Amino acid sequence: MPNPISTAPTDGRKVMVQWRDRDGVENTGWAQYLSGSGDPQGAGWWTYVDSDTMKRVQPHSWSDQAEEEGDE
Repeated sequence: MPNPISTAPTDGRKVMVQWRDRDGVENTGWAQYLSGSGDPQGAGWWTYVDSDTMKRVQPHSWSDQAEEEGDE
């Protein structure tokens, strides 16, 4: 079950997040909150779009994958 993004861990661990892209398409993927290393513009949720490229996303919810696997 998805949780509000405000309750997601921001300690750098990867969690499954849900967000809408600029075309309004719902996406789900692994992301982690990065502090931006002193650059406030860099702080936020980041996900890999391919093996070399990270993209900042604005997720609306998240889920604990381990918790979901236990529910099955």
